[in-house]
Amino acid sequence: MLKEFLDNKPLYYTEIDYTRMPRVYEKIKVNFTLPKIIHLIGTNGKGTTGRFLASALYSLGFNVGHYTSPHILDFNERIWLNGENVNDEILDKNHMELQTILSKEDLESLSYFEYTTLLAMLVYKNCDYVVLEAGLGGEYDATAVFKKELTLVTPIAFDHEAFLGDTLESIATTKLNAIQKSAILANQKFDKVYDIAQKKDAKIYKVDEFIDDSDVKNITIISKQLQLPQYLQDNLKLSISALKFLKLNYKANNFNNARLFGRLSKLSENIYVDVGHNALAANSILNALDGKKYTLIYNTYKDKNYKEILSVLKPIIENVEIISVDEDRIESKELLEQTLATLKIEYKDFKYIEQEKNYLVFGSFSVVEQFLKAYDE
Repeated sequence: MLKEFLDNKPLYYTEIDYTRMPRVYEKIKVNFTLPKIIHLIGTNGKGTTGRFLASALYSLGFNVGHYTSPHILDFNERIWLNGENVNDEILDKNHMELQTILSKEDLESLSYFEYTTLLAMLVYKNCDYVVLEAGLGGEYDATAVFKKELTLVTPIAFDHEAFLGDTLESIATTKLNAIQKSAILANQKFDKVYDIAQKKDAKIYKVDEFIDDSDVKNITIISKQLQLPQYLQDNLKLSISALKFLKLNYKANNFNNARLFGRLSKLSENIYVDVGHNALAANSILNALDGKKYTLIYNTYKDKNYKEILSVLKPIIENVEIISVDEDRIESKELLEQTLATLKIEYKDFKYIEQEKNYLVFGSFSVVEQFLKAYDE
């Protein structure tokens, strides 16, 4: 039922009506019981930070939801509840309830992401905590309409310029305007992010204000167990700062099941997959994998600065194999090949995996999804 309904809504939009979600939610908010919400905004690391935090909260005995997007293979990945992706029965039950709450006009007008955000909050009505990840931006994101206990700000950099503006100031301002009462900022690459945050009428903290020697020891233990590269350790640190803010005691083993698939995940001895799609993510990958050469299985959306992304990754690229992705948002093969030629990176079409080569699958959720389908076959 839900699948058929969502299939009639486009996944992506060239224009977004930022006034629609607040208007619709104002009409129906009496139907929602909100738990304590930890909101996640930023450019990179929202998914992993959220899963670290949600998993720890669940391990500590709370009922917990984690709303993340997009999904890789299955829509249910977006709505995690108490340790697992929500099942179809729960989704359909809450979908039917939401259909009775919304007017026909609002049902039709809500975007894919707006509708699924409301759906998730119905699913989470009996939770103690919900870790709510913004989809795009912050101030105007569908997730911004709810009252938040805390906002976590992952590193902010350039991405989605068509929607958020083409300067760091405009991007950071739009994201940080989602802050309500309190926020913790991860270590930022650009000092301007701190400057803009400090102007907010809210309590603003830096992540290191919460981290002591015992936390550093725990981060080392957890990172070794989960095999976390440095950038994921930074996300782990931000999630621990949230626990400290909430005055919750934790142990390293509360993070035993906290790794989120698709974030520099080792699929086999010679294959890494990562859903990253911007230069900040590429830099993190470069630092994590430096020292070896990889065949990059790649494709890109038109709105990404893929020349910069490929330039960043070039030191670890042996060659590129272009994987076909059938989406309107994907850049033309001709333009991608021209860029690879300009950068003097050898390329060819992706056909199959060779066991003697090392591979990195990177470029977007769609690239990883397409690769996993081919890999399974």
